[in-house]
Amino acid sequence: MSLTRRQLLAYASATTTLLQLTPRFSFAEDTPVRGGTLKMHIAIEPPILVNLTHTAGAAVYITGKITEGLLTYDLDLKPLPQLATAWTVSDDGLEYTFSLRQGVKWHDGQDFTADDVVFSLQTLKASNPRGRATFANVASVTAINPHLVQLKLSKPAPYLLTALAACESPIVARHVYKDARPETHPNATAPIGTGPFVFKEWVRGSHVILERNPHYWDAGKPYLDRVIVRFIADSAATVAALEAGEIDISTGGVPLSDIDRIKGNPRLSIEDRGEPYINGITRVEFNFDNPYLQRHAVRSAIAHAINLEFIRKTIFLGYGQPLYGPISPDMKHFHAPDLPRYAFDVARANQLLDEAGLPRDAKGVRFKLTLDPLPGPETYRRTADYIKQALAKIGIQVTLRSQDFATYVKRVYTDRDFDFTLNGMSNLFDPTVGVQRLYWSKNFQPGVPFSNGAHYSNPKVDQLLEAAAVETDVGKRFDLFAEFQRTIVEDLPDLGISTLVNPIVYDKRVNRFFVGAEGLGSNAAEIFIRS
Repeated sequence: MSLTRRQLLAYASATTTLLQLTPRFSFAEDTPVRGGTLKMHIAIEPPILVNLTHTAGAAVYITGKITEGLLTYDLDLKPLPQLATAWTVSDDGLEYTFSLRQGVKWHDGQDFTADDVVFSLQTLKASNPRGRATFANVASVTAINPHLVQLKLSKPAPYLLTALAACESPIVARHVYKDARPETHPNATAPIGTGPFVFKEWVRGSHVILERNPHYWDAGKPYLDRVIVRFIADSAATVAALEAGEIDISTGGVPLSDIDRIKGNPRLSIEDRGEPYINGITRVEFNFDNPYLQRHAVRSAIAHAINLEFIRKTIFLGYGQPLYGPISPDMKHFHAPDLPRYAFDVARANQLLDEAGLPRDAKGVRFKLTLDPLPGPETYRRTADYIKQALAKIGIQVTLRSQDFATYVKRVYTDRDFDFTLNGMSNLFDPTVGVQRLYWSKNFQPGVPFSNGAHYSNPKVDQLLEAAAVETDVGKRFDLFAEFQRTIVEDLPDLGISTLVNPIVYDKRVNRFFVGAEGLGSNAAEIFIRS
């Protein structure tokens, strides 16, 4: 049934659905235990803690614990109440009405009201790299009364009801920002929210401390007294900290090569489900401003020279799936099967470069490129090492460049001082939100991170993406995205490598950390630690 023909309602009692979800792990006793500190690990330290005007990847694991969204989602992406307790969508998909939770307080004691929602959604539309597309069709946001908000759209947005989680569309306090610029406001690094945990401190390069909110609207929660988020980039140090009990849970910080050994540790366990709200992928992105990479023959040769199955088996150790297009196969409602593929064929790759008039010199080198892998888990470094070796076989000499996360982001998205990059991206919960930003010509905006870094532009792709963004018929929308995927595979602005799998390693005493689509990015109100 299309969005324009359905009306969606939810009530506060629906929160029980969240508790009824059954994770794959089991507990000896599921009665929550109060107290304790959760020591959580993230490999890459984010530049901010609230994704209001920035889409910093690792921030998704922190922001929702402090600042909430209108909705949260179960493992099937069904919306559930958070700051909104009920909602309706008009039959034509052009009007959304949200009833807001009453009695909610900001961490500074002020009342949460509809004015906060209006300010937040307007700011997301104006200043958030993904929010520009997500809320593009939202013509107005109006506070009908202190606990009722109405959105009117110029065109349907079939993805909108899934885009309102805290990690994607956080609701912030209007009175905190006042008339200051949201992009530079200190609330991004010392946030005031409505969530179950209150920001205490951020020691750069070390940790963030969150304290239990004693006035949280969901009485009796959270169960934890404190969450300490530690930033450790070194994978060996991360594993040592887990095994020593200095970390209780880690996402993306444990080398895949250590997973089998960790499975033998009676105190630790593995959660290897992907987070349905994130759907991460690994990809090579070409800079179309580079004179070599502007040429389709060169990009095709690179694609033929890289063995995706070898990467899956040898680097990802069987985790994940090879990625043959721009949309993850984990997004079953949008992924087009049987896309054309660039078969692993070194002879064909060399032939393409010969025909392109790019001969080898006396040392066997045709030309040189620099590859910037995203700083993070070791799979990026190992994949980059493999790509360097693979391209040497076709006469492309690759230099690998290492840098910290902030330098990487500035180099690629602001200075545009790169040839090609190996990065990780989130397809998220809908291609209009998570995929369009990477290929839409209007999203080439130097200075805006995690957008169209390739400087790719194809009017046909723009048309397909813009049509899919407003199409409410499920079948027609799938067809638009399928044609988009075929066009991207043909144009090759990037080369898919793999679906991104970052197993969560956790102490078995930690319970209820994966109860919804946001996974470890949830608000952590349900988490408890059993002694």
